[in-house]
Amino acid sequence: MLERTGIPTSDDINSILPDEERLKKGPVAVIECFREIPCDPCYFSCPFEAINEFDDINDKPDLDFDKCTGCQNCIANCPGLAIFVVDYNNSMVTIPYEFLPLPKKGDIVAGLNRKGEKVCDAKVVKIKDPEKNDKTAVITLKVPTEYLMEVRNIKVGDQDGR
Repeated sequence: MLERTGIPTSDDINSILPDEERLKKGPVAVIECFREIPCDPCYFSCPFEAINEFDDINDKPDLDFDKCTGCQNCIANCPGLAIFVVDYNNSMVTIPYEFLPLPKKGDIVAGLNRKGEKVCDAKVVKIKDPEKNDKTAVITLKVPTEYLMEVRNIKVGDQDGR
């Protein structure tokens, strides 16, 4: 499926997720990088060494969930926009976002799944300045808990007339 559509299967996704016990400990990164490509900025962006050093620049990232604090440094540094931080306890997901217009804190936006389909309304909780992140905004969203592992993008505007 991934090769034809670019959309990972549930098996692909389950293979990279932390276990439920780790999710409940606090925010943690989820790296949805499924291809071996020459890329390693995530490794250099982690101040806690939670992303293990690559043996080969083509390796897929290997995240040590126990070292990850969910600090979000890696999100904007991923050129593939493939890193998200999930905070299970507060029902929040933090995503990279490179579209305009940017939402504002407090806005209600459409939470989109990997196919670009709306799955829920999401409230914008925080926006990290895109100018400091090479034009990539880092947006934290409050979403229903059942959609934490599904929301991976947003649509701004046209939300029931808002």
